[in-house]
Amino acid sequence: MAAAEATDPSSYPELIMAAIKSLVEEGNMDTSESAISDRIESQHLGMLPESHASLLAEHLACLTDSGELFLVDMINYVRSEAAPKRGRGRPPKPRGRPPKPKDPVAVAASEDSSAIPRPRGRPAKKKAAAAGAPAVVGGGVAKRGRGRPPKAKPGTADDA
Repeated sequence: MAAAEATDPSSYPELIMAAIKSLVEEGNMDTSESAISDRIESQHLGMLPESHASLLAEHLACLTDSGELFLVDMINYVRSEAAPKRGRGRPPKPRGRPPKPKDPVAVAASEDSSAIPRPRGRPAKKKAAAAGAPAVVGGGVAKRGRGRPPKAKPGTADDA
């Protein structure tokens, strides 16, 4: 009865799983196809069919496709419960924010100017430039205002 069970192709997944389990329990990290084949041959000597190599390769491929085995490093087979699980996507950020390190220069500067804090944003313009009168530059020429000058009216132009 044992010979019939070993030669039955439907028992190959159990043989493969048992071989991988025994290899890992011994501490042997080589779970390649050849190591699995050697283990099955040593346990079931003389009871395997002649097409053992092709049956083993076919069943290893089926077990890998179904997710019961994982192929690690393109050589070794690992059972699914022993395979490392990896989540999909980007890992979440850690909760909470670590406190900012205290900068000794910033702490000293804040102690010196503790009377009036600086306002936010861009500083206001100077009062003299905002008065509206054109500023006179050193040569006596009036500084131009902003923007395009107005169009000259035909009635006010001096025709001499």
